Parts: sequence; structure tokens; C-alpha cells
Amino acid sequence: MRSALFALGLLVAAPAAAQDASLEGELTRADFETYREVPFTVPAGVARITVRLTYDKAEKTVVDLGLWDPARFRGWSGGTRDRMTVSATDASPGYLPGPLPAGQWKVMLGVPNIRAGTRSRYRVDVYFDRGAARAASDAIADPSLQSAPGWYRGDLHMHDANSDGSCATRGSEGAVRVPCPLFRTVEAAATAGLDFIAVTDHNTVAHFDELRELQPWFGRLLLIPGIEVTTFRGHANIFAPTRFVDFRLGSRKGIRALQDDIADAGAILSINHPALPSGELCMGCGWTWPETDWSRVAAIEAVNGTMAEGPLAGTGFWYARLNEGHRITGIAGSDNHDPDAPAGKAPIGRPATVVHAKALSSAAILDGVRAGNVFIDVEGTRDRLLEVEARGGGAVAAMGGSLTGSAPIRLTVHAKGVARARAALIVDGEQHGDDVGIGTSDDRVTLTLPANAARRWIAVTITNAGRPLLIGNPIYITR
Repeated sequence: MRSALFALGLLVAAPAAAQDASLEGELTRADFETYREVPFTVPAGVARITVRLTYDKAEKTVVDLGLWDPARFRGWSGGTRDRMTVSATDASPGYLPGPLPAGQWKVMLGVPNIRAGTRSRYRVDVYFDRGAARAASDAIADPSLQSAPGWYRGDLHMHDANSDGSCATRGSEGAVRVPCPLFRTVEAAATAGLDFIAVTDHNTVAHFDELRELQPWFGRLLLIPGIEVTTFRGHANIFAPTRFVDFRLGSRKGIRALQDDIADAGAILSINHPALPSGELCMGCGWTWPETDWSRVAAIEAVNGTMAEGPLAGTGFWYARLNEGHRITGIAGSDNHDPDAPAGKAPIGRPATVVHAKALSSAAILDGVRAGNVFIDVEGTRDRLLEVEARGGGAVAAMGGSLTGSAPIRLTVHAKGVARARAALIVDGEQHGDDVGIGTSDDRVTLTLPANAARRWIAVTITNAGRPLLIGNPIYITR
């Protein structure tokens, strides 16, 4: 969840941001057990404020940190942290989200201890998000959970009590279904061995604060804030928004106005369960927006929950967009509404989206989704792997990459955890030739495609008895 992109300030290494204000001073014994106001001016149009405090801690000097806006108290963290952030939608633990009025704000420094004869220099740096500038978001960002590149496994679609998630209570009076607390969802994801999740409650950012609070506790599981934007003509997940996105824009001004707002909020868009019918059982569930700007759709949910094949699966819808020439990554999500996963429902992590990323951080995972070196693990295992290397015309490409021309193509498929399954070559949405058997739990097989000027894209799917186990993303063929 720690990301400059969606400004929850918890887990992504970012370049050092230039501060909008830097306020320096000195504390002495005269400040012992007093509060010092450090005023700064917030201009109109600021969407996020981040404050960082540094001071000389020699001789056990302690300085507490708090914040006031022009009219009210916005929070206090004492000596427990040296930075904090506030915005309209979310804030650091101990601080209150809400409007950011222009005018004079005050950082409040409390001095519970400073010894006689001690002089402690302090510096307060203030950063703003304004327009496309994300200085406050960058300044609150922390290092990645893991810095090494590799394959990271996650679930990009789930709900909790902040929308329509529910679960059974635990107690001596018997189980009763209630809105399910977010921590239960995160615990289930950690138990499933996932590396990342996106929590995507409907049309709200109410869960963002709690994700910020939970992230340090779940130090091996990246928590990405998301929103399932539900419109009357389709549902879409947006990942890592810096603020609330008004889901009503589609109905009021059209889908492109909504896409504009999503992009302005720094998020990427993924269309959910696009092949579902829309009606009284699921209002607006299928994607029917005729003016969609596909160049600004990063991903399509090819597998939602248990729907990996058949007319309700999103694979056909995704393949159709690829055949139109759009480069869109296929992903999956459990769409889980109950972390206890009753019979017939997909548990958290099944299916899983497996992303090759530079690091385990929100920005890196989302960059990986955009890049397309991604596969879907339909059964949500912890160890299955699909790597594809295509060679043609003297060039080499992985999933999400491109080859040029109509030369023959040779694909090397590295598959793990799928012994005795079959590897099939998909060309423009249809299987090409016979599939090839995978002999061991860690195997490499070869698929070939003769010269052909008409093809648009190729991909690999691993199946067992005709059912998909692993669904690979395309390698694009350009003219």
C-alpha cells in the first residue's frame, strides 16, 4: 500500500521530493514542557499535505509532532513518528482526513524533554500535492517490501465491511452474519501466502485509512488501496488512486470523463467481469460503454472468481480487444466478499494474478501490470509458474513484449507445478496446432509458429483435461 501513486505513504521507494516549505529553528531548555507553533501557508488547490520533522536528539531530547489547520485540530502523533500526511480521503494514523483549506496551518511541536544547556536544531519540511505534482505523496513514501525483481503473486479484487463484504461472527451465542472487518480480509490474504492484494470496495475510499494502519503489521503483504467504480454500464477496479473518484461522472458526462478523472487521480483502470450480463441480479456488471477509450484501460479481468471458462468468463472479451489492436493486460481477481470463503465461492487468492515486477511495491506491481509480463494462476496455487520467451526475426520478447514482422517464431515455455498438463499456443484468440505435454514439475517445452503476415498476437495457456490452469499474456506482433 505504500505508494507515491496512490499516496497512502507506506511502501514504495520514490525519488526525494522538493519541499514546498522548509522551516527551521532551535529549541533550548526554555522550551521544556512547552508547545511551539511552526506556521506555514497552504495555497488553494492542495490535495495532500505531508510534514517531515528532523531534529537533534542529543542528550535525550524528545520532540512531539502535531498538526492544526486554520480552523481545527488535525492530529497528534507525539514522538512516535517523524512524518505524517493528510488529505481529503485519508491520513496517517493519529490524524484526521478532510478538506484542506487554504490559509495558515500550524505544525505543533511539543517538548516533553530537553536538558539544561542543550540546543536542539529542528527542521520542518512541508510538501504539497497540487495538480500533477505529487511532492507530498513522494515525501511520505517508504522503501519497497522487497527490493529484488521477480514474480509476485496477488489478488486484485476483494471487498470488506466498507462495501458489501460479510462474514460470520465468532462467539458463544452462535454465528451471525455481519459486515466483515477489513483485518479479517487481510489476515486471509496473508494466510494464503500472497505477496500483494488490492482491496477494492465499491465507490468509496473509507478503507484507505485502515489499510494504512494495517500495513506495518502485515510486513510481508503489500496492501494496495483500490476502488471498484460501479456504473450503470460496467464495473471497473482502479488501483492506487490518490483521492476519491466520482463514480457518477460516467452517467453525467460519459465514460471518457470518468476515465479522465481516474487518470488525474493517478490510478490505473481494469475492467471487471466484462462478460457478465447486466440486470436485476447484477446491475451494470457487464461492460457496455460504447465510447470507452481503450488506450487508457490497463487491464481486463479475464478471470473473476470461479469463472475461468465459458460464456461468463472475461477471456473472450479480453481476446476481442486484443484482436482490435489494443494492448491490454489480462489479470484475475477472486472478487471475494467473505474471507471464510463458503462452499462454491472463490477464496482470497483464487484465482491469482502473478506479476513480474522490479520490486514488491505498489508502483512496481502496477508498472508490471502495465508491462504485461503477467500470468493468471486459475487455481491460486503458491508455486505454479509460466515464463514465455519468443524468438523471431532476430529479436527476443517475453509476455507483454513485441516482435516485428512475419518471420517464424519459436517459443520456449518454462512451466512449474503443472506436471502432465499441456501447453497450448494461442494465436489471435484461437489455439494453433496441437498442444504439447509438460513432463515434470519444472519443465521447458517448445512451441513453434510458422511465418504468417496476418497474426496480431500470440500467447500460451497451460491446461489439464481441457481446463485452464495458467493463462499467459500476449506477445504482440507488429508489422
